[in-house]
Amino acid sequence: MPTSRARQIYVGAGLVFLILHSLPFAIWAMHSGALLLISPDMSGNRFYTPGSTVTNLAIFAHMSLGALLMVFVPLQFWPGLRARFVAYHRWSGRMLCLGAALVGLAGLAYIFMRGTIGGFWMDIGFGVYGVLVCLSAGQAIRYARRRDFAVHRRWALRVLVLTFGSWLYRLHYGVWYFFTEGLASTPEFDGTFDLVQNFAFYLPYLLVLELWLRREARTA
Repeated sequence: MPTSRARQIYVGAGLVFLILHSLPFAIWAMHSGALLLISPDMSGNRFYTPGSTVTNLAIFAHMSLGALLMVFVPLQFWPGLRARFVAYHRWSGRMLCLGAALVGLAGLAYIFMRGTIGGFWMDIGFGVYGVLVCLSAGQAIRYARRRDFAVHRRWALRVLVLTFGSWLYRLHYGVWYFFTEGLASTPEFDGTFDLVQNFAFYLPYLLVLELWLRREARTA
């Protein structure tokens, strides 16, 4: 078993790896979200809905806040941060969970008002994702306020996993197209791979996390 110091090094290295590899996508998402508000011509942007301010604000909030979460949520798990900077961890955690809930609600609002490009099954897959984001963020705050930090940590880890869902969705496509040139994927997102992807960018990762948490509980 690794020592406590070695484990901290592994965790820190993993978090740095995660942030750096997702940073280009986070910058793209922030830039794209900002363009929805400041660009004079959005006719070529598939996220833009002409004449619908609420829909455009929803997708702007979803993309921009989501980008910030990918940078700052991992820092909540930085080894030793909670013990050394309790007030920072507490207040930043509250803000990040609130931000995660807003990201989830904004995404759900966008799906409800406009729908996704992939139709019914993408609406369902992304809708479930949004609900899980809101649920995890709410539960993380709830158990922190109850000072049940063991359960709080589990919900916070779920927030961490879900935070990177949008990046993982695109990462899956990049890897798939590299090896298969887009087999079973269509421009309408109704191919077999596309249908699987509606759930595969978050459910398998949550399953792995749950199995790891159960193993951790048995060995504690």
